[in-house]
Amino acid sequence: MPFRRAGSAPLITREDLPDLAPPFDDPSSVFNPGALRVDGHFELMLRVQSRGRETCLLRAVSGDGREFAIDPEPIRFDGLESVPGHVFHVYDPRLTLLEGKRHCVVAIDLDDRCELGLAVSDDGRAWRFLGLVSGHGNDEGGNRNGVLFPRKVGGRYLRLDRPNRRAGDGFAGGGDAMLLSESDDLLAWRPVAEIATGRPHHWDERLGAGPPPVLTEEGWLVVYHGVATHFGSASIYQAGVLLLDAENPDRVIARGRNNVLEPREAWELMGQVPNVVFPSGMVLKGHDGSGPAPPTARCLLYYGAADTSIGLAEATVGELLDDCRI
Repeated sequence: MPFRRAGSAPLITREDLPDLAPPFDDPSSVFNPGALRVDGHFELMLRVQSRGRETCLLRAVSGDGREFAIDPEPIRFDGLESVPGHVFHVYDPRLTLLEGKRHCVVAIDLDDRCELGLAVSDDGRAWRFLGLVSGHGNDEGGNRNGVLFPRKVGGRYLRLDRPNRRAGDGFAGGGDAMLLSESDDLLAWRPVAEIATGRPHHWDERLGAGPPPVLTEEGWLVVYHGVATHFGSASIYQAGVLLLDAENPDRVIARGRNNVLEPREAWELMGQVPNVVFPSGMVLKGHDGSGPAPPTARCLLYYGAADTSIGLAEATVGELLDDCRI
């Protein structure tokens, strides 16, 4: 398996969080972080959940990608109040450095659906909410797992996303098709192509994008999550890889047959949602980001474990590219 865990314990648990103000003073969990490497350090945006199942996002900073200092003040998105209706949760941030600014795509739970929201920041502390950006799928069940590409391709902003299906009674369920979408201004989005669908009876029957795609010498490397649902008693969340053409990302060059990370440790198998590794943030070491990442660049993958804690696993770009073709 290409990804190797960085130790036998989670990287961040609820016990590592600083003293927080109510209602987050006794949090239940911390998981599904967004991740960036910027200005010589690592930044995470942590999803923290209270005992009342309310959600806040916290900023964490590190010099080495392993030891993080966590801000006790929850992140505030200025302008979020413009969203029509009641906002229940803002969660699962995906962070991308795009045109010199930090961009964050978040999931936003409303009364009957989940939508994508976009925020931007210069420093990782002050965030400006730009609006709901789902673009399509609204009439069905909204949209999830929106992930921005770190640069324009062919003069267009690109994004991977996963429109939801209706689960009945007005609430949105999951989805089994990952799309490539495009935009001229990051606000209005339109679908380009279906990139991948769930593979029945395999490890990724349902799926969605994970961290932002990484440009390599062979194309865009995408880490995604897949869900095996055919066991009946429990779903199993895993991570896999696929490769998109560098100039035409609507063309899939290769897709791995196997997962590249699956729940095996006790803290991945047991928790709020058992049997989960959920890849949400990835940064590179050994690459300055100025061009395609070489095969030797190291990928640090930050993932949610059982919706309870955060794990860290490592692989090289070359190892993940090789797994795309297995």
